[in-house]
Amino acid sequence: MFSAPKAKVTIILANLGTPDEPTVPAVRRFLKQFLSDQRVIEIPKPVWQIILRLFILPFRPKRVTHAYEMVWGQDSPMREIVLEQVKAVQQQLIEHYPQFELNIVPAMSYGNPGIQELLQKLSLNPQDHIILLPLFPQYSATSTAPLYDAVAKWILTQRNLPGLSIIRDYYQHPLYIQALAQSVRDYQAEHGGAEKLLMSFHGIPQPYADKGDPYADRCRITGQLVAQALGLQDDQWGVSFQSRFGKQEWVKPYTDQLLKDWAEQGVKSVQIMSPAFSADCLETLEELALQNAETFKSAGGEQYAYIPALNTRADHIVLLTTLLQANLDALTQTFAH
Repeated sequence: MFSAPKAKVTIILANLGTPDEPTVPAVRRFLKQFLSDQRVIEIPKPVWQIILRLFILPFRPKRVTHAYEMVWGQDSPMREIVLEQVKAVQQQLIEHYPQFELNIVPAMSYGNPGIQELLQKLSLNPQDHIILLPLFPQYSATSTAPLYDAVAKWILTQRNLPGLSIIRDYYQHPLYIQALAQSVRDYQAEHGGAEKLLMSFHGIPQPYADKGDPYADRCRITGQLVAQALGLQDDQWGVSFQSRFGKQEWVKPYTDQLLKDWAEQGVKSVQIMSPAFSADCLETLEELALQNAETFKSAGGEQYAYIPALNTRADHIVLLTTLLQANLDALTQTFAH
C-alpha cells in the first residue's frame, strides 16, 4: 500500500537581531546592516550613507558596545531567549502534528541567524510550506516589513516555491493581552505595586505614522486592553514611546519625558513594561531598566522597576503555539492523505 511522505513544514520564529558579540567590530557590523535598511531609515540612500559612514559608524558602536557589555551573558539576551522560545514551541507542536515533518527554527532580520541565509538553506531541502511568525506583536513597516522583504527577495530566486503563511501581528489577541496582564500581576505579587504602570513601546518617526504605518495606534490599543484587563483607572497607567533616534519628531509621548513629568507632578513609584518586545534585549535591559530609572529618580521619583518581557513564560508559549496551530490545522486539510 502506497504511503505518501510527510509534508515538510518549516516554522520560522523571527526577531529583529543582535550583534554576534559585544565588541566594537561586531556592533559596527550589526549597526551597518540594521541602519542601512531603508525600511528603518527612509532618508534618500546616497545622503543617508554619507551620514551613516561619516557620523554614526565611527562613533556610535563604541557607546553601544559598552551598553551590550552590561547585559551580555553567555550570548546576547535576545538570541538566548529566542532559542529557548523555539525549543519550547517545538516541544508543544511536534507531538500534536505527527503528520508533518516539522522544522522550527529561529531567524533574525539583522545579524545571525539571518533570515536570508536560513531561506537559502531551505532551498537545499525544499519545503511544502513555510510559516513565518514575526515576534513583533504590533506590525510596523520598520520591524515586520523587513521580514516580508527578505521572503520576497528569496521567492524571486526560486522555481519550486513552497506554500507560505505569514502571521502579520497579534497586538489584540486575547492570549497576548492575558499574558501581559498576568505578567504584571505576577510581578506585583512578588514585589508589590506602584502608583503608575507605564507601557513603553519602541518608537517610530512621526512622519512614518503620518504616511500610514499603523504601529503607534496598535500600541495604544494594546495598552488600553492591558489596562482594562488589570482594572486600572485612567490615572494609574500610561503609554509612551522610547528610543528616538536623530533630530526628527517621533511619536509621542516620549518615555523619558513622561517619566520626568510624572516625577515632577509628585509620582513616587513607577513600574514599566515594554509589550512590543517578545524577548528582553539591550533596549529593555539597559535603556528601560537602567537609563530610565536614573531619569525618573533624578527628577524626584523614588521607586522604579522594570517588569520583564514575556520571554519564555508558559502563557507566552501558549500564545505562540496557538497562533501557529491555526495555520497548521489548515494545512492538515491541505495535506490530508
